[in-house]
Amino acid sequence: MNLIKFGLIGCGRISAKHFEAIAQIENAEIISCCDIIEKKAREASEKYNIKTYYKDYKKMLDTEKLDAVLICTPSGLHPQMGIEVANRKIHVVTEKPMAITLESADELVNACDFNEVELFVVKQNRLNPPIQLLKKAIDKGRFGRLFSANATVRWTRPQNYYDMSKWRGTWEFDGGAFMNQASHYFDLIQWLMGPVESVMSFTTTLNHDIETEDQGAGIIHFRNGAIGVVEVTMNTYPKNYEGSITIMGENGTVKIGGVAVNKVEHWVFKDYDDDDKLIETVETNPTSVYGFGHLGYLKDVVKVLQENGKPKIDGRSGRKSLELILAMYASARTGKKIAIPLKN
Repeated sequence: MNLIKFGLIGCGRISAKHFEAIAQIENAEIISCCDIIEKKAREASEKYNIKTYYKDYKKMLDTEKLDAVLICTPSGLHPQMGIEVANRKIHVVTEKPMAITLESADELVNACDFNEVELFVVKQNRLNPPIQLLKKAIDKGRFGRLFSANATVRWTRPQNYYDMSKWRGTWEFDGGAFMNQASHYFDLIQWLMGPVESVMSFTTTLNHDIETEDQGAGIIHFRNGAIGVVEVTMNTYPKNYEGSITIMGENGTVKIGGVAVNKVEHWVFKDYDDDDKLIETVETNPTSVYGFGHLGYLKDVVKVLQENGKPKIDGRSGRKSLELILAMYASARTGKKIAIPLKN
């Protein structure tokens, strides 16, 4: 197999997951990294044995021979940087969310299409073993008719988390608890339950000096008639408590909980299936809310690039959860029910 050569832009908090994952993948290597704060790029290159580092990401793109670039910068910068990568005929791997507006998300998708490169959007929680088992049960029809879904994110972020970087908690570059911390949970609920018809929500800022919300709740009406509830807070005392998703149908009830959808807390179906024997083997014990999914996700990226395949989670798939979150924000802002699809 050919060696897949990656560049990485943004050597902050989430980049460690990418550096560590790629180091474990055969025939893949991060050969260069970049950060606008040169010290961060230099320290990352030394820690992870990266051959070159840059302060200017465009210079990295123009100098290095790269197959793909991992974008780990503030959310609002993902589309702009992804387009620059795509315009150089390099594949794009962007952290969530892929953008913070539908217009910029579509610009990124179109740039990748035009340049005939792949666009991968990192949604690693889909690969959590308990979530995979739940998705399999839904696809098998074990629930029968789906009645309801609940996604709960009860985490904490101290003020110093937001103070560490000026972009955090801003509308221009970050978004709030829905867009940032709960992004994966909005992705999971629509991936598991299917297309959304409309939403209503409330958001508020209770405990932080930031532009965006630190707490909110929303109701989802799915096209299949089911009702969903999403509850999100960054104000849990004294530490991260729960990241869960619960699905209920006419023939089954399942809750995947833990701090980051990493354990089966409830698993009951009307009819037996051999998968029921697996529920005790799929539990993981992550050291952070990021979980272990980056390794599996990036293995799939490498496989797709080596075999000229198609991403399982591409730009159009990543856009769906973005649209759901933006609809929630529109409802909170206007006090009205918001239909999906949104109008750009």
